[in-house]
Amino acid sequence: MIRRIAVNTGGGDAPGLNAVIRAVAISAMGRGWEVLGIRYGYRGLIEDDPAGVVSLDRNSVRGIHHLGGTILGSTNRGDPFRYPMMKDGQLVPTDVSGKVIRRLEELGVDALVAIGGDGSIKLSAKLLERGLPRVIAVPKTIDNDLSGTDQTFGFDTAVATATEAIDKLHTTAQAHERVMVVEVMGRHAGWIALYSGIAGGADVVLIPELPFDIERVCDKIRWREVMNRRFAIVVVAEGATEVGGAAVFKEGAGQFKEHGQLGGIAERVAHEIQLRTGKETRSIVLGHLQRGGSPVMTDRVLALRLGCAATRFIADTTTSGLVAIRGNAIQLVPIADGTARIRTVPLDSDVLLTGRQLGICFGDEQPESFEPSLTPPPPSLPPYRVFKGGPA
Repeated sequence: MIRRIAVNTGGGDAPGLNAVIRAVAISAMGRGWEVLGIRYGYRGLIEDDPAGVVSLDRNSVRGIHHLGGTILGSTNRGDPFRYPMMKDGQLVPTDVSGKVIRRLEELGVDALVAIGGDGSIKLSAKLLERGLPRVIAVPKTIDNDLSGTDQTFGFDTAVATATEAIDKLHTTAQAHERVMVVEVMGRHAGWIALYSGIAGGADVVLIPELPFDIERVCDKIRWREVMNRRFAIVVVAEGATEVGGAAVFKEGAGQFKEHGQLGGIAERVAHEIQLRTGKETRSIVLGHLQRGGSPVMTDRVLALRLGCAATRFIADTTTSGLVAIRGNAIQLVPIADGTARIRTVPLDSDVLLTGRQLGICFGDEQPESFEPSLTPPPPSLPPYRVFKGGPA
């Protein structure tokens, strides 16, 4: 018999976390269960802080489903298998997973709803192996790159934020006749770049799935100049790579951090474009703007569906699993499915094909719908400017 469950949020922030918390709490209380909230991933169970675990009632989750962030807090540096503990005057990675399991037993928790991305889901699986009785994982990531589910909440909001930024950059790019290079998140998957690039009318979209040739990118910009379109918008995913090159990192992985921090590819691309074409070029990194703000309608509904489904699976099954969207149906799948591989953009995707047909350059060897040769423009167009330097 289920009498008490707990819920936590881990990893990077994503719009819709509060909606899941509310759905879990309200639907659980409707079944007569008590609901506990664990603060900052698993930190609330590890640190000796009385406020590390809070009771969730209707008042504490009222009116939060439309808010960004998470009322429970989150962290991507709280791995209980290598938690930073002070020893001999310095922080040392320490396995405190036993304490996490023991504290949940002491609290009388019958099941844990763990809301998180690939790192948090992997932690759930490891805790199950160590003796945690039951976990229902709810997948979350703006990157939309989890293999176990067709869609994750937070993605649509991140795309909407990036699209709005691209829309605004169009006007300033056109006013100054500049090339604007916009770096978006996504790690090693190009979903955010692809969708926001198409929605925002970008001229070039660079994604990790298609290593790019910078000269192809410059050909597109030169062609626009010939056609009297003297500005361009380039959207680049943070994990995009040049042909034969490697991803650009701002910070490497560490003893308390599993993944390095990607970043800097936009600046590199902007430098090469200006050097090769003579066009004034600027780069901008949207960064954590994509993680913030209120979730859009689709993310709110998806998050609420997943939260309510989590409590249904706790009530109706006896197994652990991942709450996944398959087609338009919600299923409980093995937790390992959530992190079996990175869900990348298929090269035969109709969305990718749509971009090609609209004339977007992806920097690869596939033919685009523009002619990259610098032929003179039709007589009806004003003469195009001579490039200041670089290949012409």
